[in-house]
Amino acid sequence: MAALTSLFDPDLLRRYDKPGPRYTSYPTAPQFSPQFGEAEFRQAASETNDDPIPRPLSVYVHVPFCRSPCFYCGCNRIITREKARGDAYLTRLYREVAMVSQLFDRDREVHQLHLGGGTPNFLDAEQIAEVVDVTRRHFNLARADQLDCSIELDPRFINPDAVAVLARSGFNRASLGVQDFDPLVQQAVNRIQSVEETLAIIDACRAHGMRSVNVDLIYGLPKQNLAGFSRTLDITLRARPDRLAIYSYAHMPNLFRPQQRIHAEDLPSPEQKLELLHCAIERLGEAGYVYIGMDHFALPSDDLAIAQVNGGLHRNFMGYTTHAESDLVGLGVSAISHVGASFSQNPRDIDNWEEWIDSGRLPVWRGMRMDEDDVLRADVIQQLMCHGSIDRERIERRHLIDFNQYFAEALVRLLPLQADGLVEVGPRTIVATSRGRMLLRIIAMAFDRYLPTANDGAATRFSRTV
Repeated sequence: MAALTSLFDPDLLRRYDKPGPRYTSYPTAPQFSPQFGEAEFRQAASETNDDPIPRPLSVYVHVPFCRSPCFYCGCNRIITREKARGDAYLTRLYREVAMVSQLFDRDREVHQLHLGGGTPNFLDAEQIAEVVDVTRRHFNLARADQLDCSIELDPRFINPDAVAVLARSGFNRASLGVQDFDPLVQQAVNRIQSVEETLAIIDACRAHGMRSVNVDLIYGLPKQNLAGFSRTLDITLRARPDRLAIYSYAHMPNLFRPQQRIHAEDLPSPEQKLELLHCAIERLGEAGYVYIGMDHFALPSDDLAIAQVNGGLHRNFMGYTTHAESDLVGLGVSAISHVGASFSQNPRDIDNWEEWIDSGRLPVWRGMRMDEDDVLRADVIQQLMCHGSIDRERIERRHLIDFNQYFAEALVRLLPLQADGLVEVGPRTIVATSRGRMLLRIIAMAFDRYLPTANDGAATRFSRTV
């Protein structure tokens, strides 16, 4: 692994800063269609049960509620302080768990359970523990020492005693949203969060045996400057989280209404934003973190870093995971499943999701069945996004193709990236250089057959790559 400072080339980052997919899936969500519905999802699940060696499962549960809006947020969430809404949501969620679990053979073990949002700890700790118990009754959860059980937490709305309840119910990983500790930035994005309450939750996670803590930061927020962001990094690195996600703020107010509350004149300039990124990369390198990919960093001892070295890293809608050989089952509003060679997504609107659950139907709003080309390109892009390289011979053996012939157009699109030193194309491998590691999305786009022909404005819905 090259030093993190070698990842940063401001001229190249500036030149290639354009909209592009994050490749949490391939094909990406804009390709999903309402023509893929409940019947197609049932068939996909049935086919995976018939595999000679059925794959284990990862289960994602979406909790859409937040107590207050963070203006930067582009997630699917519902702002409310009414606890009763959480109670009603869980009643229907449990019905969905029961219906979906029947589609999968009981011997298919769940290796990963993740609660995301929204704010999962909008629910109280006892309700969250109940979610785990209900899931365990309907799915075959791995035993505690083998289950990767994780949750996203807002430190403003949880205390150390509640963390203890979560740990006893099986959670062994937590991801904490921080974004920035600067009071001016927090005020500008409507997220006031003290250092003390955040560190108390990190300490509680460790005290109660959680083996990994992640912290999310964002660069490019309104009122952000180098001095303030450096202080945020100082505080965060002293806490020594096992993983860090340093996200780029994507200002897309036409898509995300809360962002209309952010004044464009308060945003850092492109040059200032690059300085913030450079500061983060430099500081994380000095602190001993390794670059996983995209926005993610980890200590060398963390499971993500170990999986990357061993070839077991995977990328899906939950980000980077260590569960490459699992089918993903999404539950709750807007959740996405990846089962076999298919994707399916639940309704993004809670009223529609509730209506489908109440009528006893699986809430499959849209999706797609992947063809052979989709499966092939997904394999290529997955290798690139997880390991920064593509094993051409492995792809040829697995998919029975001639790489040069099949990807002739993609190799042409790589030529300017080669000229700029982002990628090295050899007879056996295609490898992102140290300078190209921060632009994996750009390299992956060369293999995306949907982007060159897109004429429906879909590309404008993607965030910028830097």
